[in-house]
Amino acid sequence: MHLLSLFKRKVEVEQHLDIVDKYNDDMQIRREEVVEMMRVAVWCLQSDFSRRPSMSVVVKVLEGSVEVENNLDYNFTTPMVRKAIRVAGNQEDAIGVVASPLFPSVLSGLRSSK
Repeated sequence: MHLLSLFKRKVEVEQHLDIVDKYNDDMQIRREEVVEMMRVAVWCLQSDFSRRPSMSVVVKVLEGSVEVENNLDYNFTTPMVRKAIRVAGNQEDAIGVVASPLFPSVLSGLRSSK
């Protein structure tokens, strides 16, 4: 998680390029493309899975026919689901609510068969 928090801090101060390998000439020559790929990665990591692009959209971004969404969420915390605690008689306890992390299968959302 350290890399993601570092990335978030660099984005907040608009210093994406600080985390690009300074010793790799190819990365330096293609800095703008590298930053664009970072944005694609962030788009794919959105906490709200409904805001994530499908793989076909990612391919179109890589081909240059689709732009990366502008309003990206750089909070990479693990989303939590609130679960009501059941008490005797199958009634939900309005006071007792617990949170648990979502499983990766839930985070990735439903797969479409397009």
